Amino acid sequence: MAKRKTKSSFVGIKVTTEQAKTLTRLQGVLNSPTKTEVLLKGLDLLSKSYSATLVPREGRPDTKAEPRVVTSLELSQLESEAHQYISILQQTKNRSEEVMKQVIQELAKIDQTIDKYGGDKDCLIQILLDIQRENRWLPKDALMWVSQKLDIPLTQIYHIATFYKAFSLVPQGRHSVSVCMGTACHVRGAPRLLEKVTDTLKIKPGETSDDMRFSLKTVNCLGCCALGPVMVVDEDYHSNPSTGEMEKIFATCD
Repeated sequence: MAKRKTKSSFVGIKVTTEQAKTLTRLQGVLNSPTKTEVLLKGLDLLSKSYSATLVPREGRPDTKAEPRVVTSLELSQLESEAHQYISILQQTKNRSEEVMKQVIQELAKIDQTIDKYGGDKDCLIQILLDIQRENRWLPKDALMWVSQKLDIPLTQIYHIATFYKAFSLVPQGRHSVSVCMGTACHVRGAPRLLEKVTDTLKIKPGETSDDMRFSLKTVNCLGCCALGPVMVVDEDYHSNPSTGEMEKIFATCD
């Protein structure tokens, strides 16, 4: 025997008592929207369910597909999807809060760096060097914050950041690898040394490895011509290392 339907407060339609209870629970899950919105979501689900259930007539694959009859709005499924939606929103909110906390912490570090130099505009290069040392590059947000705190045009800060090779506007690896290509090193085999480095690290000058471990660059002079050709890993100088020695050096880098 079919369940007796009673008139519902949901825009005047007749539903069973159980359906009315499900609709009420659903309304609460969806953060109390209007009752009409609850039903519209149910109709939307019905439409998707209707489209997904088109099947050919049994035993007659050459005939036009006809819909399988959907007998309910599947409110329980809709309720479950609503719970999942709320869960996703909560996770997104949590991630946003984590990102915001991280941004605040990073800006606080920049404030400490600026305060270290007394907020002196003339110390801009040193401030940028400290930020670069902390992050291994100069993030755009950091430059904008420095611009605001020191009242220096952002264009002027970018001019300095792009003029000096010590600065980078793109993320750098945890370890910096430099190969000297100055005249003294060049005549002593710097091109061959650079080739060995690129073959070992699988990156070219100006690139960073996919795992963010190494960034490779070339420099014009390191001031140690007698040791040439020279490779520098972070702050350690290596005079013309062999491929085997080079692999051991890179292996010690976390």
